Amino acid sequence: MNIPFIKKDKLDKYWDSLKFAFYCMSHPMDGYWDLTHEKRGTYAAANTILIVTILVRLMSLKYTGFLIQVVNWERINIFLYIASIVFPLGLFVVGNWALTTLFDGKGRLGQVYMATCYAILPYSVIQVPIVILSNVVTVEESQFYFTLSTIALVYCGLLIIVAMGQIHEYSGAKNLLFMVASLVAMLIIIFILMLFFSMISQGVAYFVSLGKELLFRL
Repeated sequence: MNIPFIKKDKLDKYWDSLKFAFYCMSHPMDGYWDLTHEKRGTYAAANTILIVTILVRLMSLKYTGFLIQVVNWERINIFLYIASIVFPLGLFVVGNWALTTLFDGKGRLGQVYMATCYAILPYSVIQVPIVILSNVVTVEESQFYFTLSTIALVYCGLLIIVAMGQIHEYSGAKNLLFMVASLVAMLIIIFILMLFFSMISQGVAYFVSLGKELLFRL
């Protein structure tokens, strides 16, 4: 397939790197090593996987069977659903990279992002068929939906752990330690962000009240 303004070699590399994500699913040890060290991955493919994950998340919201999920559309905020994927992923990438940089981690920020995006592919692969099946299962069979959804999330988590170990070249114990530390770092980043925005809102409120006072006196 030829797309105008895109060179064929770049397009071929994109498709190869996108297909390579499926290899990483079944051969994570070799796959995530080659992803970064052999440059088998691309940011374009990583971005594609992230976008597809967001779309699948929204699709599951709309098309999951009513016996399993009842959606009150008046209270739904689409942007919050998108943020439920993008924000935690961004926090993990920054937190993991910041910590591992201080402790001899080999992975760069872009590599951490790329590997993390590749690792969440199982969510879309598993979620799409079970959303379709959710419309034909009975209440008693709905437990299979929740079981497979849990398996998808656990699978993604395991792939992320393997991916971080491979790109940072950590031993198993050290990698697990820094995965836990990355979760702590995410909480610290959230606290700092909340503190920052709280200070900004207080500053804005102060200047607004000051402006109102000046207008009142004038």
